[in-house]
Amino acid sequence: MSKQAIVLNGLTKNYGKHRGINDLSFSVNAGEIFGFIGPNGAGKSTTIRTLMGLIRPTSGNATILGHDCQTQASVIAKDVGYLPSEDSYYENMKVCELLQYTADLYA
Repeated sequence: MSKQAIVLNGLTKNYGKHRGINDLSFSVNAGEIFGFIGPNGAGKSTTIRTLMGLIRPTSGNATILGHDCQTQASVIAKDVGYLPSEDSYYENMKVCELLQYTADLYA
């Protein structure tokens, strides 16, 4: 039996009257390839930001590698990276420089 690498249980994020995600539950086994696809506004970024501990869910919970995404986000960040597509840095920055720059923000 495979170990579950990611587990979401009833994850919900409300933004006032609007919902980012509603009662989302799924798991991803270790070694499994999983992709998020969907139209803009479907909740992909909200889910990933919640998993990374960057935003707090309204309800529900999630774990990555057995660590709670809200209370152990700093532990998760040691093993999992997140680079949002909408962020822009310096135009001529190389990938290695971007990774070091980002790592230095957490040091």
